[in-house]
Amino acid sequence: MNAQDPIDGLFVHCEVVEPFAENARLVGCTQSGVAVLVDPGGHVEQLMEVASARGLEIEAIWLTHAHLDHVTGVADAIARLGQVPILLLREDLPLYLAVAQQGQMFGLDVEQPPEPTRWLEVGETLELGKLRAQVLHLPGHSPGHVGFWFAAQQTILSGDVLFAGSIGRTDLPGGDYETLMRSIREGMLPLGDEVTVLCGHGPDTTIARERDSNPFLAS
Repeated sequence: MNAQDPIDGLFVHCEVVEPFAENARLVGCTQSGVAVLVDPGGHVEQLMEVASARGLEIEAIWLTHAHLDHVTGVADAIARLGQVPILLLREDLPLYLAVAQQGQMFGLDVEQPPEPTRWLEVGETLELGKLRAQVLHLPGHSPGHVGFWFAAQQTILSGDVLFAGSIGRTDLPGGDYETLMRSIREGMLPLGDEVTVLCGHGPDTTIARERDSNPFLAS
């Protein structure tokens, strides 16, 4: 597990959840004490312990997409937190409703999470205390995949779109390679080289690093 130093009030703590090494995150505003869980694939108790230690109150669950490794902790989170809002882009609802079946594909017994309670809107701005995150539609890994773009902090929670040295899979249901590459080139790279990318798997990276060294972005 790890926590980065707050960037202009943005606190992020990551828990790596097996068996898919998924990055479940606690994201909070240090100025207001408001926090959300982003893609809680598990380790919900640990995330809540960090929130408590930091004086943060978890008020919602934000989902970049609905593949099972990013949502398998949602049911546990709701059981522990109560009925906090679950936010998802509507295009990923079929995947979300089929989480138990997704688990069967990998030989896993997965509890079906509660249904989303609010649909994300592409381009909308989400409030996190005094912080603001824009919802960017970044399809290709899944139809309803989004990124949460904190422009003031030059940080994006990008889910499974762009990784350090790699990109998201496109061989899962709803995936499309050309669409994913367009999302990266038109939706992420223009954000700027200084942007920190908080990936859904593996280490964090920057737009500059991936522009320069990611083999999938070689021109």
